Amino acid sequence: MELDKILSKENFLFSGKSKDIYLIPKGRYKGKYALVFTDRATGYLDKDGKAVFDPGYDDVVGEIPGKGAIACKFAAYFFKLLAGQGVPTHFIDTVAEDVMVVEPAVPIGMPEQGPEFPGSAPLLNLEWTWRHSAMGSFWRRYPFVRPCADLPVVVEAWTKGKVDRLITFESLVGAGVMTAEEVAFAEGFVKDIARVIYDEFAARGLHVLDGKVELGRLKEGDGRIVLIDEISPDVLRVCNGYLEGKRGCLRANECITTSLSGEERRISAGYQLVASELKKIFLKEVRK
Repeated sequence: MELDKILSKENFLFSGKSKDIYLIPKGRYKGKYALVFTDRATGYLDKDGKAVFDPGYDDVVGEIPGKGAIACKFAAYFFKLLAGQGVPTHFIDTVAEDVMVVEPAVPIGMPEQGPEFPGSAPLLNLEWTWRHSAMGSFWRRYPFVRPCADLPVVVEAWTKGKVDRLITFESLVGAGVMTAEEVAFAEGFVKDIARVIYDEFAARGLHVLDGKVELGRLKEGDGRIVLIDEISPDVLRVCNGYLEGKRGCLRANECITTSLSGEERRISAGYQLVASELKKIFLKEVRK
């Protein structure tokens, strides 16, 4: 596969924060997309103007050498794992350490309905979260819940942008973004994805607190909804100190830290693994 000819200006489609997408014009994968995982990284600039890399931010502030290759291998590992469990994805093949071939798919979104009104905007795509534990924004929104309490796999939808916003399933249907049947399918589908990922980490003695994924409609065929984009260490919250109890983790009192400043709540987990640690755990698998 002549990647230098495929990854050219005339085949370029668009860029995201960390990936570039190209149309494959001919050959075995004609009409498919080449998804290039770049070394671009998001974060923020500190008071001295120095880049601080943090996947929780949406602004690209620099590059991390080798990041794209590891992310691609990690994503391919989980796409293959999910396919083996009967979970459909857009993944087809990996053709370079930082390039995978995927089925063309359209992220679930909606064109703006009132472009003549200032402030109107399109829904570019949705993110779907699943939660096994009351952490992050879930606890900040619902502080009456015990921090890190076990949850019965709660699925949420979010509009993606500079500020991610929670959107109810009823609103998705009411606004015409999805049908009620599609929303019900998506909720069950995300739970299937969560189960496979949870079990894979549990086999290594690790506990997935929550995670997020993107779904899209395939351009070809019946337009069915599949998992798209990637499975990344940056979008998984994983703990290595979980000890099951009746109300949640028995080690919560020594692990969880919360604070309240005005109306702003914060929560963190001392035993949570950072993305670089998750990559090391799966390094042998993703190199195969």
